[in-house]
Amino acid sequence: MTENSRRTFITATVAAGGAVLAGVPAVASAAEESGGRPPLSQQPDRELRAIMREVDPKRIEAIIRKLVSFGTRHTLSTQDDPNRGIGAARDWILAELGRYAAASEGRMTVALQSYIQEPVPPRIPVPTRITNVVATLRGSVTPERVYVVSGHYDSRVTDVLNAVADAPGANDDASGVAVSMELARIMATRRPEATIVFAAVAGEEQGLFGARHMAAQFKAAGTDVQAMFTNDIVGSSRADDGTVDAHTVRLFAEGVPTAETPAEAATRLSVGGENDSPPRQLARFVREVAVNRDTDMNVRVIYRRDRYLRGGDHIGFLEQGYPAARFSEPNEDFAHQHQDVRVENGKQFGDLVEFCDFQYIARVARVNAATLWTLANAPGTPKNVRVRTSALTNDTELVWNRGTEPDLAGYEVVWRETTAPEWTHVVRVGDVTTATIDLSKDNVFFGVRAVDRAGRRSPVAYPSPQA
Repeated sequence: MTENSRRTFITATVAAGGAVLAGVPAVASAAEESGGRPPLSQQPDRELRAIMREVDPKRIEAIIRKLVSFGTRHTLSTQDDPNRGIGAARDWILAELGRYAAASEGRMTVALQSYIQEPVPPRIPVPTRITNVVATLRGSVTPERVYVVSGHYDSRVTDVLNAVADAPGANDDASGVAVSMELARIMATRRPEATIVFAAVAGEEQGLFGARHMAAQFKAAGTDVQAMFTNDIVGSSRADDGTVDAHTVRLFAEGVPTAETPAEAATRLSVGGENDSPPRQLARFVREVAVNRDTDMNVRVIYRRDRYLRGGDHIGFLEQGYPAARFSEPNEDFAHQHQDVRVENGKQFGDLVEFCDFQYIARVARVNAATLWTLANAPGTPKNVRVRTSALTNDTELVWNRGTEPDLAGYEVVWRETTAPEWTHVVRVGDVTTATIDLSKDNVFFGVRAVDRAGRRSPVAYPSPQA
């Protein structure tokens, strides 16, 4: 019997307070939570701390001010004026990312991803070239595994078809572009194990067109995108009532998958899992790695795909079946987004740079850095995780495919009560592809995650039933 096919038996008992391991030490439980960190948290290593220290609020401010200086970045605005319009912004982003790539010793490449969008009334009335600017930092060990971070560089005013009026778009979404670009600058000189893509996309305000195109291109190429994050409206810590929350960022993560098939829906209705979609597992992972002293941030997970009747660029990736989620500031001020620049009854309207909090954006960038860097250096999310249901038993047998990472140390099984929002128990099961837990699959939710020799852990994979 090989190590990889050996069945590992873990004995556990159920007590009044929940699952309690018998004879096998749990790595962590909810009772062990301390310092405001979520259960099962992972602390940053030395290199990640160095990355987060390099995030520079002044550079973030400079990026936002430069993007605002183009007057408007409306998707339908001029594309051949060197100083104004979306074309000028596109060319500047390309040149700036090119400068970062020049320091990467060939590991980072930068390209324009362009196509002609045919009319889609009412927001795309004429054929329009939409261009994403994409910087790809190739992984040094498992480059086929890809993680994406983006912001959208197009902007708008009150009239979504007004392509000539000044549309500063400082918060929506020069702030998100600044996060993506600042991380590209910092990580260009480093060697992540997996590939990280830093993108500035267009066409968001007209219908998420740029991100949808990028996601479709990845899908057509068979790219293994294991996570995508859009940063959209991450520029201000001040709400419309003056309340300031400079240490919280919202993370929107859907439950029922956008791309769920009828067969998957039938399974979910039978066994549950509405709160265990890949985006929800990503959200739990973000809290594990990015809520700490180094980010100085809390991540408030919102169990929705996006805000009420609104959407962001992660949706295009969700439509392709990729795990994706959206970062946004804690409280929006609608006087400073999607507004004509004006003063009305003594109140300033418009998405102006003066309403941005650059220190806050830097903290959001650190949350993104902690997430992306850990994802890219930990093992990939386990694949083909199943819970065997061929026999009626009061234990739970889990199976999965072994990952290919050379530094893979093994796997952990996690579980929680069905009413708990986050994983509360974890046990190491070793470098195996099967584990049997003496707890009923009918009573708790299980998951599996990979661990490398440095102790870095992947996001959890939720099992599907296997007869």
